[in-house]
Amino acid sequence: MNQQTNNKISNTEYDTLISQSLKNSSAKEKTITSGKVISIENDIVTIDVGLKSEGRIPLSEFSRPGQISEIQVGDETEVFIENVDSKNGETLLSREKAVKQKAWHNLQLSFNENKIVTGTPFNRVKGGMSVDLDGVVAFLPGSQIETRQIIKDTKELLNKPLELMILKMDKFRGNIVVSRKAITENELKEQRSELLKNIKEGSVIEGKVKNITDYGAFIDLGGIDGLVHVTDISWTKINNPSEVLELNSSIKVKVLKFDEELARLSLGIKQLKENPWDRVKEVIKINEKTLAKVISMNDNNVHLVINDNYDGVIASNELSWLKKPPHPSKIVNINDKIEILILEIDEDKKRINCSLKQLKENPWKRLTEKFNINDTFETEIVNIVDFGIFVKVLDEIDGMVHISDLSWDEKECENIIKSLKKGEKIEVKILDINADKERISLGIKHLKNDPVQEYIGINPLKSKVTGKIIEIDEKGLKVELDKEKQIFGFIKKSNLSIDKNENKTERFALEENIDSVITSVDNKTRTLNLSIKELEIQDEKEALSKYGSSASGASLGDILGSVLKK
Repeated sequence: MNQQTNNKISNTEYDTLISQSLKNSSAKEKTITSGKVISIENDIVTIDVGLKSEGRIPLSEFSRPGQISEIQVGDETEVFIENVDSKNGETLLSREKAVKQKAWHNLQLSFNENKIVTGTPFNRVKGGMSVDLDGVVAFLPGSQIETRQIIKDTKELLNKPLELMILKMDKFRGNIVVSRKAITENELKEQRSELLKNIKEGSVIEGKVKNITDYGAFIDLGGIDGLVHVTDISWTKINNPSEVLELNSSIKVKVLKFDEELARLSLGIKQLKENPWDRVKEVIKINEKTLAKVISMNDNNVHLVINDNYDGVIASNELSWLKKPPHPSKIVNINDKIEILILEIDEDKKRINCSLKQLKENPWKRLTEKFNINDTFETEIVNIVDFGIFVKVLDEIDGMVHISDLSWDEKECENIIKSLKKGEKIEVKILDINADKERISLGIKHLKNDPVQEYIGINPLKSKVTGKIIEIDEKGLKVELDKEKQIFGFIKKSNLSIDKNENKTERFALEENIDSVITSVDNKTRTLNLSIKELEIQDEKEALSKYGSSASGASLGDILGSVLKK
């Protein structure tokens, strides 16, 4: 510890020693003198400084950090005399102290006068880099490396000369802190001041792309930054500025707005070109075909660029004549160049509405030419949903068979739809065609006659029918008329008898056969409304017409007698 303290000299001594070494030619202790290299052996350099004995210095003291020593025998070099004729009879010399003393002297002058020095980073350390300043090691903090751009990897700065400013010097501790940022900040202040003198709205300036974000790009104009919003980069829609701008590339921009007080600049790139929307109607014509490039898509739209200048869009319902078109990605691909039809020019939204499907003939016109109502044809199932099935009718036309139209027996409909498979061949019947509304109704149960209507055909309204009672409740009787074809009827309690006192369901038993008259058809429940009361009225009229006479003087009760009582 004492030896280290004795080797240190004060600031005053440094200056005195340097002055003496320059004035006196004689070699004295604690001075810098010139010596001659007389040998280099085993990494030891032997130097003659004109004293009784030579001095020896490690070869490593003759090399700069990160470099190889180039000292040769016969070279003249400056050294610091530590001790003349030491205990071992040697002269103790130091090349490192000689270099440092001269360097410290020059660096102190640069620091006092705020001058720029040149240093070479040779090692990366925690928080920054070690820099060689003419033999003196200085510290360059990471925060003081650069202002204009973020250095992601400081390795690229190693062993490359840098212009630096000295921020702090401590000779006693041997500390020097330097900064590159201080120089660039001074440069930026000067450039910024000069730029602000000449800048005005409408000016065209060249800058460098400093940073790119989702909402725009920051442009370094040399001393001041400006923002180009994403909407001011191109006349056509872009999703991200990185699609057209490259980091650190040079670019021309136009000043759109300048706030002198805040020194804030709003810049534009698209404004360097003529606004294509000023003459859109000269270039784009409604109902004309043109080529466009697909740039993006979502569930509902396909976005295009037309003539490299205009944004176009195809709504999903304009992609295909299908009632429920597939996802746009099933029809077009990104970067595809496709032919489209211009439908509308929306100048307010700066958008052109286009169509793909209208380049083809409307298949609904062909449908009415090929098919008629009640036609049947074989097709395949293209989709199955809870409420029915979709089948192919023509290219880009699908038709739906509702679940209730799968069978006349509604109880069977759910079982039928579960048994069907996509791609399965199936026969359908056309129930209705509405080309204007682009709608076609299909059925499967209609391939067979309606068993209810067939029954009515054989047994028209007011006909007498016989059936079996299968259900009895407080509202009336359910009657099975045809078990095989599943034809049922219902007799309301009020229709059980012509005599109100006899309108009682308890008079009847399950499995009992009963006669009644068909009064109407309930199409919703597909049930025949029946009446015993109506049958009794018919029987009464028939008996009156057969046995009664206005001249006989007999009453209706006399004529029917015991028949009615029964």
